[in-house]
Amino acid sequence: MALSHIKASAKYGLGNALRKCALAICFFAAFTTSGVAQPITVIALGDSLVQGYGLQPEQGFVPQLENWLRASGEDVTVQNAGVSGDTTAGGFARIEWTLASEPDALIVVLGGNDLLRGILPQYSRENLNGILAAASNRGLPVLLAGHEAPSNYGPEYKDEFEAIFPELAEKHGATLYPKFFSALDAEGDRREVRRRYMQDDGIHPNSDGVALIVASVGPFVVDLIRTARASQ
Repeated sequence: MALSHIKASAKYGLGNALRKCALAICFFAAFTTSGVAQPITVIALGDSLVQGYGLQPEQGFVPQLENWLRASGEDVTVQNAGVSGDTTAGGFARIEWTLASEPDALIVVLGGNDLLRGILPQYSRENLNGILAAASNRGLPVLLAGHEAPSNYGPEYKDEFEAIFPELAEKHGATLYPKFFSALDAEGDRREVRRRYMQDDGIHPNSDGVALIVASVGPFVVDLIRTARASQ
């Protein structure tokens, strides 16, 4: 073979290899920047229901939710920002430094202690509005969990408090999970639910109760994660 032919063949082979390498790099870059495979961090801001009061660390809402999501194929980390006894005012007071870690999405489970203390709905509304506004200012998708108010405060209080959650969710474009305890309510008889799924205080779910709640709220969080990925 002539020397010129050898040089041409070598040049062509090198060029072909370089083109293949470039295509591979482009494909990899497109895959990693598309958001499809990027891990997501979700912060759960809340009270003892999020913190995991009375439960072993692995039995709480956050670890059970994270395990459920990962078993569903989601590459996600759920961070626990729950503080036992916290009200909506406490959540609002710490929302800025809670979001300082720059999560991709936020879950808000607050209001139960406002009910226990009989805090006026207008104040709960103002606090939750501030929390959702802080998330909205950062472009974060939010899942807001509502609460059912007891009837002993009267129908006006009950209606005003329960209206907070759908109205603020609509205002800020958040996803609404109407009632945090809806999965337990769906089980029927409240005495049996309390026996099987609640701790002795009748306020906090046990591990089995948390599992029911997670299975119910999980699909909502999957949608939240997909919204977060789409905005990356």
